[in-house]
Amino acid sequence: MIYHIRHITRFDYGNQVKFARCNLRLKPIDWPGQHLEDYTLTVEPVGRLGPAHAEAGLANVTRLVVDTPVRTLSIESASHVTVDRLIPIPDASDPTLAEIAAWALASHDLSAAGPANYIYPSPLIPLDPEIGDWCAQDLAPDRGCLEAGMALALRIQRDFQFDGTATFVDTPPRDAFRQRRGVCQDFAQIMITGLRAAGLPAAYASGYIRTIPPPGQPRLVGADATHAWVLLWCGPVRGWVGIDPTNGIWMAGDHIVMAVGRDYAEIAPVDGVVLGSGAQQMDVSVDVEPLDGALPYSTAP
Repeated sequence: MIYHIRHITRFDYGNQVKFARCNLRLKPIDWPGQHLEDYTLTVEPVGRLGPAHAEAGLANVTRLVVDTPVRTLSIESASHVTVDRLIPIPDASDPTLAEIAAWALASHDLSAAGPANYIYPSPLIPLDPEIGDWCAQDLAPDRGCLEAGMALALRIQRDFQFDGTATFVDTPPRDAFRQRRGVCQDFAQIMITGLRAAGLPAAYASGYIRTIPPPGQPRLVGADATHAWVLLWCGPVRGWVGIDPTNGIWMAGDHIVMAVGRDYAEIAPVDGVVLGSGAQQMDVSVDVEPLDGALPYSTAP
């Protein structure tokens, strides 16, 4: 499947912004099962773009500098990504969670994809005994890694309600956990908290899911915006396996990875510093169009 992705972020400022310096992580990375075919990035009305290095995580970073006063700013990225990823199938030969934890702890891979980087707490996903104990019900050490990971994801999907008004981007996992409500970011953070509490390497994946499903299949929750899910390292053979607790499904042909990190702070699509006064409003719209003969469509901002 080839997807055309169009991601628009628009800022409206209460007063003129004199200067802005931002990091843009809008270019999807190459990841097992997907390949970036082409990519364009446009900023209106003004802005200088240049390369930047990812300080953490796996991301393509572009530096944006705006040094002309503006009242509005529009950032549009467009890409074509080929996705050829099979649905993982749990097997009796899968390593156990105890084996995964031991392998990750002994790993000498210090690259951005190395499992040891994702065992420990991170600034936005701290250790939480309450969440750890709740998740541990599905994470018996002798259980197969894929079976256990999906069991936990399905329980999160069943026990939590998707509510776009319940949380904010900086809501701690504990708050979303206690109210049993939130969005894809919250569910991913809760699952990662539990996996790391069990000594398992778990990463935060940011990206997109297909907006309109194939005929006869339900629409995925989290479409029309950037989506978040979990990557669980399942040993040197399986590698990183994606699990979507919001929808209770594997990362497969409907998911496109944009960036991978320990938590959202490392891979936020847009962050930076703005010099100005007054409030600002940000609107985001995302279209994920499969180029398989289906009619094109658009989503409202």
